[in-house]
Amino acid sequence: MAKDLFYTRNIGIMAHIDAGKTTTSERILYYTGLTHRIGEVHDGAATMDWMVQEQERGITITSAATTTFWHYGDQEYKINLIDTPGHVDFTVEVERSLRVLDGAVAVFCAVGGVEPQSETVWRQANKYGVPRIAFINKMDRVGADFFNVVDQIREKLGSNPMPLQIPIGSEENFVGVVDLIRNHAIVWTGEESGAKFEIREIPADLKEQASEWREKLLETIVEQDEALMERYFDDPDSITVDELLAVARKSVVSQQIIPVLVGSAFKNKGVQLLLDTVCALLPSPLDKGAINGTNVDTGEPEVRNPDESEPLSALVFKIASDKFIDKLAFIRVYSGVLKNGESVYNARTGKKVKISRLFQMHANKQNPRDEIGAGDICAAVGLKDVKTGDTLTVEAHPIALESMTFPEPVIGLAIEPKVQADVDKLGIALNKLSDEDPTLRIRTDQDSGQTVLSGMGELHLEIIIDRLRREFNVEINQGRPQVTYKEAITSKIEHREVFKKQSGGRGKFADIYIRLMPGDPGTEGLTFVDQIKGGTIPKEFIPSVEKGFKEAMNNGPLAGYKMDNLRVELFDGSFHAVDSDALSFELAAKYAFREAASKARPVFLEPIMKLEVVTPEDFMGDIIADLNRRRATIEGIDSKSNGRIIKAKVPLSEQFGYVTVIRNLSKGRAMSTMEFSHFAEVPEHIAKTVLENAKSK
Repeated sequence: MAKDLFYTRNIGIMAHIDAGKTTTSERILYYTGLTHRIGEVHDGAATMDWMVQEQERGITITSAATTTFWHYGDQEYKINLIDTPGHVDFTVEVERSLRVLDGAVAVFCAVGGVEPQSETVWRQANKYGVPRIAFINKMDRVGADFFNVVDQIREKLGSNPMPLQIPIGSEENFVGVVDLIRNHAIVWTGEESGAKFEIREIPADLKEQASEWREKLLETIVEQDEALMERYFDDPDSITVDELLAVARKSVVSQQIIPVLVGSAFKNKGVQLLLDTVCALLPSPLDKGAINGTNVDTGEPEVRNPDESEPLSALVFKIASDKFIDKLAFIRVYSGVLKNGESVYNARTGKKVKISRLFQMHANKQNPRDEIGAGDICAAVGLKDVKTGDTLTVEAHPIALESMTFPEPVIGLAIEPKVQADVDKLGIALNKLSDEDPTLRIRTDQDSGQTVLSGMGELHLEIIIDRLRREFNVEINQGRPQVTYKEAITSKIEHREVFKKQSGGRGKFADIYIRLMPGDPGTEGLTFVDQIKGGTIPKEFIPSVEKGFKEAMNNGPLAGYKMDNLRVELFDGSFHAVDSDALSFELAAKYAFREAASKARPVFLEPIMKLEVVTPEDFMGDIIADLNRRRATIEGIDSKSNGRIIKAKVPLSEQFGYVTVIRNLSKGRAMSTMEFSHFAEVPEHIAKTVLENAKSK
């Protein structure tokens, strides 16, 4: 069992949009024998991009999971592969995949280098401590520069890249690589370019450069092992390839180094070598070791080892709808065994749920399995009331693994069905979609009765509307996208609230003195401080005061937008022996919030986006002038081989339809990427408009 686990790899492919993640995944499936024809993204035929919307747009929206096998050395390795999206609107897909992966392949474009979303996925991989390999793709493209991308990985990502290969030629002359560990050249041959290769002598014109990079590689590896370092100084030729790989593997697993490979997935170059490196250097579930959790009954920390003999612990990392077999729950099993037909305990709900069927996935096709053991990834059908981040365990030994946190949505859209008969159908469809996607929020506007979808960006909501039409046959009327504002207070205020109600018989009474002020920077939610002395308010009523403020924060004093950060100090008050109860104090807190917050100089906060525009020099002036009109703060302009990179922070409210604008300004030659940065105070003249719009709804 442990032996089998040693030969298992749970990996993801992650990168900026258009770096070639899905093409790389397709080649992996082809070379490992899962597909007999290579699917192409640009033809809309990629196996892993199985959604209609993915095929039409040539982008990845959902993480597709697949299991495949690869022979390396004299062993067969099992590879569970997850292809993740690159577009920032679908960053949740990357987040939840990285949470359950043991290793990752970060794909970089040899021309574009480290791009904005590369930085985002890199940060996410750091957050979950995922060891990774860098694959510099598209080496056959005009402007490809391998060494420039290696420098960017070091400088922009603050990592320690270690090339295991250097390219032989570039652009249309990219014909092979120098394997620095084995010290020979690999040259692709034959009509089906890249499928076959030969091992040759290193070309004469590359010998000096290869020798220099090999020395750097050896020094980096031996630094990690004292015994090997001594031998390196005494007799470097005595060190074997297996010894170098063993130490390199330890360094990768401990995230000391990032091995760098090079290729062109589209031209089939370098993918077999990438698979070899995944098997040689990325961790198995055994390397990742025990997973930390909390005992549901005692609240004490607990660990589970990747062992089938331990009690079950598994994490649901994704929910997907399937029109033929209802809801699919994607699960990573950390310990124990998940069995077909068994009931498991959901740590969040405290209820048992039955697994109807278990599958190992190949993109959107399912291969039935009787059981799935520790260290593996699978999909299950039949689990009721299961959400992303739930822990499946056994009732006798219940453990809750650390769940996942998802970003708050920044953009909203009012929708309604075109025909009244579709109201119920819309409700069912939205429930399914929100089960799948934790960053999609659905609420009903109390005043207009409209359904409001909130998400991570325009493209995110566009895809949701498209799926409602195609998958659920619900035609939609939609409003204009609206920014999700928040509210905050900017000053400190003291307030006394006396809540009295007398209507014959027992009345209601609560009296509280509070200080209301902005929360400390960096904190979220309510910071509630109990300063009551001498029992002026009985202890049992104080949680009700806190609950009242917490609930009141969902409706700010200006226009009812959510308030994210608040500090409340309860320092005095009084109660009535007969008329006071928990509800009276909760209501007093809500009234106190409404009165005090409206006097504490409340302001609107708007989402500010981090924007990067890559443009040819000729259009830079027009683009900057347009950004200035959008209240942007230009933070820097960098040079790039084929133009300039403009970095700016800009309010989301000014950016609707920006993709079309930039296309027109640059004759289709500039590209922009945008991701959420932070919330900031809305300028006074715009705050008036926001308030008027909120009141007119």
